[in-house]
Amino acid sequence: MFESETISIIGAGNMGEAMIKGILGQKLVQPAQILASEPRPDRGQLLHDLYGIRTTAENRVASREADILVLSVKPQVLARVMEEIRLDLRPNALVLSIVAGARIKMMMTGLRHGAIVRSMPNTPGMYGHGMTVWTCTQHVSDKQRQQAQRILQALGEEIWVEEESYLDMATALSGTGPAYVFLFIEALIDAGVHMGFSRHVAEEMVLQTIEGSVKVVREMNRHPATLRNMVTSPGGTTAAALYELEKGGFRTILSKAIFAAYRRSVELGEASEAKLT
Repeated sequence: MFESETISIIGAGNMGEAMIKGILGQKLVQPAQILASEPRPDRGQLLHDLYGIRTTAENRVASREADILVLSVKPQVLARVMEEIRLDLRPNALVLSIVAGARIKMMMTGLRHGAIVRSMPNTPGMYGHGMTVWTCTQHVSDKQRQQAQRILQALGEEIWVEEESYLDMATALSGTGPAYVFLFIEALIDAGVHMGFSRHVAEEMVLQTIEGSVKVVREMNRHPATLRNMVTSPGGTTAAALYELEKGGFRTILSKAIFAAYRRSVELGEASEAKLT
C-alpha cells in the first residue's frame, strides 16, 4: 500500500514517536521511508538510534519529501509551521493532522492544500491502545484514505466519521477521556488507602478491577446497566455504594465535565481560525 512512499512526521514528540513505533511495528514501511522533523539534535539522534529512521531539523525538508505528511505539533505553533512548509508541500501529498482543535478549513487555507485528514487520537495511543476518530476532505483519494486508516491503526482502534463536527465531540469523550479515567482510578486508590490498605496494594486492586470490568463489558456484549444490575444485590454493599454515587450526582457531574470539554474544543478551533485570518 505504501510502496516506496515517504511518510514525514513534523513534531516527533510522544504521539509522533508512538506513530513511528506503530508504523514500523506493523511493518507498513521500512525505517528509511520515515522522515521525522525534530528541532532538537539530541532528540533526532535518539529517534534514529531507536528506530533507524531518517531525521531532519528542517520542517521544509520533511514537507518537500513527503508523500504523506503527518502534522503532530502543538496547536499554538501550527499556523507558523503551515506558513513555513506550504510552498514545499507536494500537490498530490496527503496531509494527516493529529493536532488538537485544528479544523480542516483552517488547514486547507493555511496550507493551500486540499487532501487533508483530521484526526483526534488519545494518549493510550502511545502504547498502541488508543482510540482515534477521524474524517477527511473529498480531495483525499480512496488509496489515501486506506493509507490514513492503516497509519492511525498504528495507535490502536480508529473510527471514521463523515461530519467534522464529531471531532470536537470525540475530543471531549475519548480525547480527554483518559483524564477522567485517571482521576477515577486515583480516587479509588485514595479511598483504599484511607480504609487501611497500602498504596501499592490499593493500586493493584483498583487497576485489575478496572481492567477486568472492561473485559467483562467487551466479552459479554451487554449494556453496562444490565451488568451493573447483575452485581447489585438488594440491600447489599454495592447497592449502598451506588446510592451514594447517584445521590452525589455522579452521572450529572461527569456529563457536565464532558460538555465543558466539548465547548472548550469548539472555542479553541474558532480561536485558531481567527488567528489565521
